[in-house]
Amino acid sequence: VDLAGSERQGKTGATGDRLKEATKINMSLSALGNVISALSDDQDRKGKPGHEGRHLHVPYRDSKLTRLLQDSLGGNTKTVMV
Repeated sequence: VDLAGSERQGKTGATGDRLKEATKINMSLSALGNVISALSDDQDRKGKPGHEGRHLHVPYRDSKLTRLLQDSLGGNTKTVMV
């Protein structure tokens, strides 16, 4: 998953509140990548012998962003992110 904005903080020259904000944004983007990865892994396991009825843990609670997008990411909806 390509996460735009997840650049190294040392290169940005940000300090203080801006650095804290960038850190939280990067953590949310990382959590979003983890959720997408877990959802795709769960999808890959469907139909394989020995995995009927089992689901992987999807870490929606790791950030506010993934909590807000939980219904859009894990349901039967189509979501476009730009």
